[in-house]
Amino acid sequence: MKILLFTVGGLVAVLVLVAVAVLLLGEVSAKSRLETAASDVLGMEVTVGDRLGIRVFPGLHVTLEDVHIRSRGGEVASAQEASFGIELLPLLHQEVRIEKIGLQHPRISIERDRDGKFNFAQPQGGKGRFPTLDVATVSLSDGTLLYADKQAGEGFTAGNCNLEVSRRRLVEGNSAALSPSFSYTAEVACGELRTKALTVSDLKCSVDGKEGVFALKPVTLRLFSGQGSGSIRADFSGSAPLYHVQYSLSQFRLAEFLKALSPKHVAEGAMDFAATVSMQGKTTHEMKQTAHGEVSLHGENLTLDGSDLDREFSRYESSQSFNLVDMGAFFFAGPLGLAVTKGYNFASIFQGSGGSSTIRTLVSDWKVERGVAQAKDVAMATNEHRIALKGGLDFVNERFDDVTVALIDAKGCPRVQQTIRGPFQKPVVEKPSVLTSLTGPARKLLKQAQDLFRGQCEVFYAGAVAPPK
Repeated sequence: MKILLFTVGGLVAVLVLVAVAVLLLGEVSAKSRLETAASDVLGMEVTVGDRLGIRVFPGLHVTLEDVHIRSRGGEVASAQEASFGIELLPLLHQEVRIEKIGLQHPRISIERDRDGKFNFAQPQGGKGRFPTLDVATVSLSDGTLLYADKQAGEGFTAGNCNLEVSRRRLVEGNSAALSPSFSYTAEVACGELRTKALTVSDLKCSVDGKEGVFALKPVTLRLFSGQGSGSIRADFSGSAPLYHVQYSLSQFRLAEFLKALSPKHVAEGAMDFAATVSMQGKTTHEMKQTAHGEVSLHGENLTLDGSDLDREFSRYESSQSFNLVDMGAFFFAGPLGLAVTKGYNFASIFQGSGGSSTIRTLVSDWKVERGVAQAKDVAMATNEHRIALKGGLDFVNERFDDVTVALIDAKGCPRVQQTIRGPFQKPVVEKPSVLTSLTGPARKLLKQAQDLFRGQCEVFYAGAVAPPK
């Protein structure tokens, strides 16, 4: 958000410089002088199309076409058309007051290279300074934003975007470090935002910004055919940015979500997701270290294709291998899953002997402290069995923290269990004596479990998921 606002602000400031020069110097002189001046200010190549227009009735109106800003051989920003409404009287006092700026089909490309440098960064020693500008409203229509982070291997593309900003102020200062001392309100809408893993549609939000603090509320969108809503507060006024996010996604389709993990149709049903998370830091690692909050995923009457879990749980044949940790991956695929399941064969759970399974209830509630998510209530029930999970996910060091998955009885006591430890990318499944492997006849396995848990058991699970009737 900060990068986007500063980049849009820089583009607007350059276009205003060009517009004022057109007014004061005339079209022919303005074009060459302002291209040179704006290029020196930004440390980038700025060009303006030959067609410039001025209208003085009913008010002063300047139109520019085909504006481009390039850096390091690539285009940073462009606009097919930029129009400005300028107040006349303040010009007598060498003040520029813009009533309205309108950008048609703007395109902004932000890129961070492998060394962490942005394509819009001004070379060291840049000497340009923006004039004091007072802009009442800014509008962008049908814009496109592209962001690529080569250092992190991430990025996104946002298209069909519209923006309405009221009362934005750019204060005189170095062009490479725009002052956060401005206030405004804004309405933002994008038809589609696409990353490698997902596509968001109908994104809309209202923004209130003042002195480096941005409040986005409400934020609504469509994701996995579910309706999302929430709020974001981003505070850039301190030494390190502070973020607070509240978000919920209602009735999203499980089949669409799991496409990122398995290309086959493996599940059906609707689920509800909710998160309240705060974090602080300048880097992703710092934000992970300070992250705290709660995350949850709830679902009912879900269908899993490819394996009959109740049959798997009830009957172990000598030729069959079944791993409880595979079932734990299903929980991970919920609120915290994609970061974890990248290193685990999630799809193996759906490569059983065929059939389908009904998940009557699934609850996945986690508490996050200092970047470690601890399971509060994580369990699910089929028609005949319950499985529960305990332990933590360390996102700072990207490791499993004694995560244990257990098949439990009606009292919440474990019948069989397995523990997974180690890094997300190469986890290690522990092999306690009772669960060296989940193979062999069912009677032998159950006898080992009975010998181990004979007498009063230690309750493994006492959460909200009730045992099957």
